[in-house]
This record gives sequence, C-alpha cells and structure tokens, in this order.
Amino acid sequence: MTFGDQGFTYGPPDPYAQFMADRERIRRRRQARRAVGAGVAVVLVATIAAGAAMLGDGGDERPPATASDTASAPSVEVTLPSGAPSALPSLLSRPVIRPEQAFPATNVRLHDGSRYTRVDLATTTDCARGMSPELAALVEQGEKCSRLTAALFTDADRASQITVTVLSFARIEDASRVFMMASTDPVTYQVVSLDPPPEAGLPTVPPGSAGVYRRVMTVRSVVFANGQWGDGRETREAELTRQTEGLLQSVDDTVVAYEEGRTS
Repeated sequence: MTFGDQGFTYGPPDPYAQFMADRERIRRRRQARRAVGAGVAVVLVATIAAGAAMLGDGGDERPPATASDTASAPSVEVTLPSGAPSALPSLLSRPVIRPEQAFPATNVRLHDGSRYTRVDLATTTDCARGMSPELAALVEQGEKCSRLTAALFTDADRASQITVTVLSFARIEDASRVFMMASTDPVTYQVVSLDPPPEAGLPTVPPGSAGVYRRVMTVRSVVFANGQWGDGRETREAELTRQTEGLLQSVDDTVVAYEEGRTS
C-alpha cells in the first residue's frame, strides 16, 4: 500500500453549493432514521478567523501538494451549541470504528446492482500520513485524530479506482472543522488516494489526473471518496461520479450505523 497522487477535480466546483448540498443530504437521510440518529444531528457553530481564510475558486488548476510541503490552515473554531442532544456523551464513549467494521467486505454490491472489489486496505493513527499538508495543519488545531482508515475499490470492469477514507475524531467539533473546510475547498483539504498494490494488477493513476471528490460527516467521522479512472482519462465524468457517490453512501451508512450504536 502506498498513498498516491491527489489529482485534480473535474472543473471548478461551487464550494458553497457543495457544502450546502452535503448538509441537506445528511439532514434528509437522518430524518428517516431512528430517534437516536436524529438526536445526534447537531448544528455546530464555526468561526473562521478574520483575514485568515483564503479560499480559492475550486483549485482545479493547482498542482497536488506533497507530504514535504510546509502548510498552514486558517484558524477555525467550532463549538457545540448549548442544546446538544443528551445522547451524544454515550455515543462518543464508543470506541472509534475499526477497519474491519468500516470495510467489512472485499466484494461490495450497491443498491443499483453495481459491483466493486476492495483491492487494498490501510489504517493508521498517524493521520497526517494520509492527507494533504493543509488538512494536517487544520487537524492540528483540535485534538489528535483518532484513526484514518482507507480502502481502494475498483469496479467490475477494473477501470475505476475509488479510495474511500474514514477519518475519525474523539470530538464532534474536530470532525466538523474538517468537513467544513473540505467542503469549501476539496482540493486543498483532502485525503490522499491509495495506489493499487502490485498484486492487484491495476495501473497507477497518472499524476495530475482528473477526479471526483466527495465527502459526508457522520457523528464523529468525515468520510471521503476520491474517484479516478485508472488510465487517467477525463471522460465519462457522470459514470465516475455515480460510482464514487455510490461507494461513499455505502460506507457512510456502515459508519453511521456503528456510531449511532445500531451495530457493534
């Protein structure tokens, strides 16, 4: 396992629209869940230090960062509201999700019938190893990240390479800080895609290739999905987006069920 190139996005995203769309999807999904699930859908208050946040126009022409780069992040303070649900302390007392719980199956079939194979799985408590320097600097503003677990999937045609990463924290505030900044600037504040291991028989995605980047927030984790075509092509964006979002939703459902205490 190695962490690969971070790539570029397809076209300049609308950061605010992406942020609001992610939050709306989470809101609608959790309305349909049991009362305990709805109870943890708290609203966090975030403040970015004046003059510190220099958010770009989507960053689709930026070169990917490397682990050796020195980086800083705007100062972002996130606090829980005074009326936070009483269920939160008991939910947060659960251990963070383990790799085998987040990614229990090697072969995955989604609701739409599409099939994927997990070709790699990596986990670490040294979370900075698996993210951009800017995201690592942002994480350092709070308590230490509890665990980063990433899995690499490919579709039935072995054409796509989609890395899904679960980044877990002890505090909701720290997860919220990461989710907010990753939503406003997904290229700068991103986790790193996995390179396929030699035994997988897949090509390494060419550096600088286009990709689809999505993320959602659970109770105490941020789940990222980075999707790219193995040959680096920039066509069939809709298909790649469908695959990336489908795998993200599947893993998100698994993580939420665990963090809300519905699975062990």
